[in-house]
Amino acid sequence: MEWFTFQSSANKAPSANRELFAEQIPVQQLAEKFGTPLYVYSRQALETSYNAYYQALADRDHLICYAVKANSNLAVLNVLARLGAGFDIVSIGELERVLAAGGNPEKVVFSGVAKQRHEIRRALEVGVHCFNIESEQELERIQEEAQAMDKIARVSLRVNPDVDAQTHPYISTGLKDNKFGIDINHAPVVYARAEALSHIEVVGVDCHIGSQLTTTGPFLDALERLLLLMDQLKAQGIQLKHLDIGGGLGVQYQDEVVPSPSDYLVSVKQRLAEKGYGDLTLVVEPGRSIAAQAGIMLTRVELIKPTEQKNFAIVDGAMNDLLRPSIYSAWHTIVNTVEHSDVESLSYDVVGPVCESGDFLGKERALAIKEGDLLAIYSSGAYGFVMSSNYNTRCRAAEVMVDGSEAYVIRRRETVEEQFASESLLP
Repeated sequence: MEWFTFQSSANKAPSANRELFAEQIPVQQLAEKFGTPLYVYSRQALETSYNAYYQALADRDHLICYAVKANSNLAVLNVLARLGAGFDIVSIGELERVLAAGGNPEKVVFSGVAKQRHEIRRALEVGVHCFNIESEQELERIQEEAQAMDKIARVSLRVNPDVDAQTHPYISTGLKDNKFGIDINHAPVVYARAEALSHIEVVGVDCHIGSQLTTTGPFLDALERLLLLMDQLKAQGIQLKHLDIGGGLGVQYQDEVVPSPSDYLVSVKQRLAEKGYGDLTLVVEPGRSIAAQAGIMLTRVELIKPTEQKNFAIVDGAMNDLLRPSIYSAWHTIVNTVEHSDVESLSYDVVGPVCESGDFLGKERALAIKEGDLLAIYSSGAYGFVMSSNYNTRCRAAEVMVDGSEAYVIRRRETVEEQFASESLLP
């Protein structure tokens, strides 16, 4: 991750060789100024990752809809909106975030299996690009709300192709056992119904099979099934304007070898051209692959606890700050932000103060550390802060955006008083 690198510093500790920088700023400075645990994002990383998709799609009509659920901070969304990004949302709250961050509602696709009526009305009011329909019942609900508002709702059916994404079962979404989408074999019937509705305009087909995919095989398998469906729809006289192939491209957390957006999309574009769909607008919904490696979480070593079985590094960050290791057994690279020359490297479980045995950030990590050291947890820019909570009445972390030699607080640290603000005692 070239935006978070070890460099020599004039301010390094006597026993340290080099220290970790976020772009041009030593992360030690950020921790001292803003406290820990702390999320640190690189603006350059966000822009570089977004532009990788833009460059891969520059030769055709396209819409890059960043998946807001990956990291929904207003400043993150604003950086992407300034680049011209669209957005993939799954709630009215995410829509309001996009609008507050300067996003264009005409570049928003509204996904999700449980859109409520008030959410549909708000999306129609602001004029989103389309709804990704996930059930026949939802289609009828959107028709009713659009008719009541005398508006035309643009829709794309999210189809479930029953393709194994070969990823963690909790983030696999394209199998028949998953709650998402409409069975691809039943989709022609639903498209016919949508075409017959008075306030519905069919504009596309959508498919998202899962997250953290590290090979192109499942993507291309799903594409082949989509192409068969598109041929069927063409025979029915249904003309699509766009193909939404979703997101899900993985990132390197440990030793994964992951295709680039260009590697993946060149195959997609080639296959579409072969099938005569080269002029169709191509929509993608990347989230993790834009945000994950643009962020780290900083956490301070409070205590080192050796036992007969193992060594524990007890830090001030916890599962309420970064949940992925606890619920997915997810690996995040963990490093000391200074390279000690006088400390022995040992194997540690990096654990937090939450009262759960599942409260760990990493297990069996080789680290040369001592109490008071600052650790960095890599690839935390996606599904990090957005999944954090107040469990154990812990205050949520601050978030900082680094831009070259400048650092900006984009979310201040929460206070206990703020946690209490929405609660009341009985009279």
